[in-house]
Amino acid sequence: MSMRIDDMASVTSTSIQEEVLTFLLSSPTPQQIVAFRASDAAQERLGYLLEVNRQGTLTDAERAELDEASQMNHFIIRLKAKAHQAIQSA
Repeated sequence: MSMRIDDMASVTSTSIQEEVLTFLLSSPTPQQIVAFRASDAAQERLGYLLEVNRQGTLTDAERAELDEASQMNHFIIRLKAKAHQAIQSA
């Protein structure tokens, strides 16, 4: 099921950050970190932002949101790499 654009606007980079923070505060194991995925709503919002970016019609707010989501993605990639190392050295 796809979200309406006004529904997608409610899933901001802040809520993506909140998802990550809430997950980290749960004291996940390295295996849980490796398996972590953003919610379907967050992934759909990111897909929307990427599509609008490809079309060249991002607003300034959407560009900022996409930039923040990109930074969060890089953080998660690094976190997962560290978790993989922890698993392999255990």
